[in-house]
Amino acid sequence: MRISGTSDSLIESAHRLLSLALKEGAAEAEVYGMVGRSVDVDLRREYVEMASESYHCGLGLRAVVDGAVGFSSSSDMAQLKFVAMSAVRSARARGRDDTWIALPQPERVTEPEGIYDRRLDKISPEECIDIAHSLLAGCNEVDGAEPVSGGVACVSGTGFVLNSQGIELVETSTLMQASMEAIARREDVATGSEFFNSRHLELSMKSVGRLAGEMARASLGGAKGEGGRFDVLLRPLAVAELLEGAFLTSLEADSIQKGRSSLRGRLGEMIASEDLMIVDDGLLPGGIDSSAFDGEGVPSQRTVLVERGILKGFLYDNYTAGKDGVRSTGNSVRSGYSDLPRVGSRNLIIDSPSAYDLQAETEGYLVHGLIGAHTANPISGDFSVEARNAFRISPGGEARPIRSLMLAGNIFEILKTIEVGIDRRSIGSIVTPTLKVKMMVVGS
Repeated sequence: MRISGTSDSLIESAHRLLSLALKEGAAEAEVYGMVGRSVDVDLRREYVEMASESYHCGLGLRAVVDGAVGFSSSSDMAQLKFVAMSAVRSARARGRDDTWIALPQPERVTEPEGIYDRRLDKISPEECIDIAHSLLAGCNEVDGAEPVSGGVACVSGTGFVLNSQGIELVETSTLMQASMEAIARREDVATGSEFFNSRHLELSMKSVGRLAGEMARASLGGAKGEGGRFDVLLRPLAVAELLEGAFLTSLEADSIQKGRSSLRGRLGEMIASEDLMIVDDGLLPGGIDSSAFDGEGVPSQRTVLVERGILKGFLYDNYTAGKDGVRSTGNSVRSGYSDLPRVGSRNLIIDSPSAYDLQAETEGYLVHGLIGAHTANPISGDFSVEARNAFRISPGGEARPIRSLMLAGNIFEILKTIEVGIDRRSIGSIVTPTLKVKMMVVGS
C-alpha cells in the first residue's frame, strides 16, 4: 500500500463528500482526511510480545446549517452519501447558532522544518523490532535492573483539510516514539521509566533503556520524606503532567468564554514570575505538534501567552475566535478523522531569559514524574499528587531516594514562584525544562 497514491484517491473522495454535503442542504462544509501507516512493537519483559503493521484512512465531515454544525465520519468510501446526509441532519437537529461566523478562508501557510523523515516513512517491521531490541539491550546493561514493558511506534501519514470556502491543504509527516519501564530489586523494589519522541528516525534506543534501568536502580532504598514547604524541582515529565492536569485548559478560549478559567478577564495582569515565558508555536522546527496548518486549515503561528509573567493572550480556534471578534491563533486540534476539532495547544514552550542549572543550587526535592495529576481542578488550579521517582537533594550532595511523597498546591500560586532550568525537552505537545517551585510536601 502506497501512502501517496492512497492519499490522492482519498482527496478525490473528499471532494465528492464536500459536494454531496452541499447538495444535501449544507450552507458550508468541511472535510478532514487522514491516511497513514503505523509499525508498532510491544515489549513484555525480555521479549517482543507483539509486532504489527497497520494502515488507516478515513474522512470526517462538518456540515453547517444556520450556524449549527453537524458531524459524521467514515472509513468506507462507499458510504459517502450516507455520511453527508447524517452530518446535515445532525446540524438541523441542533438548531440555529447565531454565534457562528463562517468556516476559515484560504490563507498562505508556512511549512515547518523537520517534520518528515523519508527513512521513518519507509521503515520495515523488522527494523522496528531491531530498535525495540536496543531498548532491551540498554536496560540490561544496568546491573540489578530488568525490563518490565516498553515499545516502539513508527508512524507516517498524510492529513488534509478542504472546505467550501476554497481551502485545500495537504501535509505529510512522520513520528517515532519509544518507551521503557524497568524494575530493580534489592531488599525493596523500585521502578523507573524513560521515553523518546521525535519526527526523525533513530536506529538505537539503547540510551532510553539504560536510563530507565538507572532510574529504577537509583530509586532503591528509599527513605522517609520530610514534610513542609520546600523548593521542589519538577523534571520535564512532571511539569508536563501538572500543566496538562491543572493549567492548560485555562489558556483555551472556550474555557474563557464558558467561565471555566481563572484567567478570564485578566489579560495584561502579572500572573507568574517576572521572567517566565509561555509561547505556543505550531511552526516549531521538528516540533511534535508542528504543522503548516491546524485542524481547520488555519495557518499555524507563534502565539505569546505569557511574557515576563504577564498574561498576553489565549488559544483560539476558528469558532471561538469568531465569538470574540478576533483571529484564530491556529489552535484547532484533532485526534483523528473521526473526531471533531477542539481548541488545544500545539507546541507549548516554557522558557525564561534567566534560565540556569537548578539542581546545582537547590536544597529540597527532585521529582521525575507524578501520579494523579489528572485529578487536579483546572478551574481553581488546586492539585494533590503523588511524586514518582523522588529524591532529596542539596547543593554538592548526592541525591537520596525517597520512598513516598505527596505534593499539594495551587498552580496559579506556583506560577508566581517558578524558576526555569536549561534542560529543555519535548513531552508530547509541551516543551519544557525542569522547573523549580515552592510547594507543600507531605512526607511518608
